Amino acid sequence: MHDMIFLAIIWAGVFLSYFLAHKTKLTPVLYFLAFGSTMVNLGVLPEESTEFIRGFSEIGIILIMFALGFEEETNNFIKGIKRSWGIALFGALAPFAVAYYVTLYYWQDPRLSIMCGLAMTATAVSLTMVSLKSERLQNTAASTGIMTSAILDDIASLAAVAILVPLATGEAEITVLGILLVIGKAAAFFFIITLLEIFVFPHSSPLNIYHRIPFINRFGIKDFIAFSKGEQATLAVLLIALLISILSFEFGFHPAVGAYMAGLIMKQEYFHLFEESQEDYYNQTKKIVDNVAFSWIGPVFFVELGTKIVFDQSILMAVIPQIAVLTAGILIGQILSAGLAARLTGNFEWHESILIDLGMLGRAELAFVVIDIGYVQNSIITTEAFYTLMATCFVLNVTVPISIKLWKPYFEGSKQLKLGETWLSKSPSD
Repeated sequence: MHDMIFLAIIWAGVFLSYFLAHKTKLTPVLYFLAFGSTMVNLGVLPEESTEFIRGFSEIGIILIMFALGFEEETNNFIKGIKRSWGIALFGALAPFAVAYYVTLYYWQDPRLSIMCGLAMTATAVSLTMVSLKSERLQNTAASTGIMTSAILDDIASLAAVAILVPLATGEAEITVLGILLVIGKAAAFFFIITLLEIFVFPHSSPLNIYHRIPFINRFGIKDFIAFSKGEQATLAVLLIALLISILSFEFGFHPAVGAYMAGLIMKQEYFHLFEESQEDYYNQTKKIVDNVAFSWIGPVFFVELGTKIVFDQSILMAVIPQIAVLTAGILIGQILSAGLAARLTGNFEWHESILIDLGMLGRAELAFVVIDIGYVQNSIITTEAFYTLMATCFVLNVTVPISIKLWKPYFEGSKQLKLGETWLSKSPSD
């Protein structure tokens, strides 16, 4: 019964958050986080979420990422990877270096600093993409740049966690075999996704194999979606999303990465089920998926994420200098590295580059996994460092929706910002 009460409180908070977002014209994600943090610090919601709420929130993030991938075109994503490698590389190195050296300066413990650096490396892609969607910027080239670089970031961060955490905990030494295993698992996962996209899902293809082996054309994802005259299309695609999410988890990724890839390889043409039918199965399915992802299941993830921010006033006051220095360092380092990389290696315009660096500020899933490993499981991260990291994550996460909201008019060109001879916003000539 407690689970039902907690869910009712969370849904009430989601409803209130949408009301406040409508009144203030800010993204509801900000209010989801704030509500979760407020409720846990008041003792209304528990510090340790129940299995039911944790599972519910995990389903929420899977739905959110699948819905976002469902809107994206595969070709745009692949092009985005070619433009985003620099953003991922430099956008990860800068926050790692900042967190490592700031925490090393204050606590003089290299093992602690490694864990703090890892916690601050990966971008909270789900938070950013939902914030972009709330501002209707999710289909821009900059949004694709954020998504692709964040996924590359995730892969690199997971590899770094697999390599460096055993070193930091003293459980293992870095070996060539261990590094190759991590890289091999990442390559294998994306190879499987490529096979699904090219050979398994389509009914037809220009590839010679479809002409040489005609029976391949008789199968495909279209038959699966068309089961029961298309009435179970939503269930079919959600099942696929869940299965690929489980697969990504087995390969060492967060399930959200698999969910996004599942949505990405799900093409609109697969929903043209019956020649004689006038039903728009694609948009019907998309409407249902968006509703559950962004209205009543997905938001639970962000409220539950907010409950991770539990403050003890005495400890919090003691680490304010560390919080201020680390937060400022991550803000400056992330913005400069990601923004300059987007401009110089990805050839994005300045107004796009700035949106990208703002979108890369959030810290969520992987950060909390690393913090849990370092603080709860192995006692490497001290209580003071724990509060520093949590407060920094909170400030960074709040910064994302606010900064995207503030930059939107400059990104779209309704407001102008010029530095010398360079237009930082979308110039009037664009």
